[in-house]
Amino acid sequence: MSPVRVRIQALVLGLSAVTILGCASQTALKRDPRDPLERINRVTYTVNDKVDRAITKPIARTYRRITPHFVQTGVSNFMDNFHAPIVIVNEILQAKFKPALSDTVRLVLNTTAGVGGLFDPASAAGLDKHDEDFGLTLGKWGVHPGPYLVLPVLGPSTFRDGFGKLADAFVDPTNYISDNTLRYSLDAVYLLDLRARLLDVEGVLDNAYDRYAVLRSVYLQHRQYKISGGADTDDVPEDEPPPDPGDLPDTKPAAK
Repeated sequence: MSPVRVRIQALVLGLSAVTILGCASQTALKRDPRDPLERINRVTYTVNDKVDRAITKPIARTYRRITPHFVQTGVSNFMDNFHAPIVIVNEILQAKFKPALSDTVRLVLNTTAGVGGLFDPASAAGLDKHDEDFGLTLGKWGVHPGPYLVLPVLGPSTFRDGFGKLADAFVDPTNYISDNTLRYSLDAVYLLDLRARLLDVEGVLDNAYDRYAVLRSVYLQHRQYKISGGADTDDVPEDEPPPDPGDLPDTKPAAK
């Protein structure tokens, strides 16, 4: 069985499990109409948070502390460049042909002159980096996000974004690597780099009365901001105002 099929089946099983559990929890909290599955989402969030505090976050902090900054920058550059095909394909699907051309040139320039993407000469040449995924493409096409979901390991999502990850899996170069050791190593480095980047922004949750509610609102508002370009970002909770979503760092789509 191909790596792509294995990963897609895993994502389908995960989404199906959350959906089934959510449907079985008809008494779930309904304080936010965007989150009808809040009861099961909070359970998943709690498990994810415990695993993160015990394992993922300490590893990311250690990585940030002992790894030279230029190495961290090189890893981030490489991962951005490696997953650029996901961005380019979704830009084409959204008819963003100029950004798609720019990102294609970025990919070629950084892969060649940037030594496989470890360096970023494209940015020095004035080529902006963009961030797109199929969940955003569906949003641009007018597809409703559906219920908010907290996926195991992957974290905040929606029905639309969750299934968008399935489509992105067909474009993710990682899924076409036949060597299991190399593929899983790239997955591990990708997740480590992503978690390390989030260390810089998670402080907004430290003083939150309800971390789950703030994270939910930040995620939904940030996704809407990226879809609308800032034209419609009214999903701010009354009790816990999140930061301006435009200030949040772009992270690559986790099509794993």
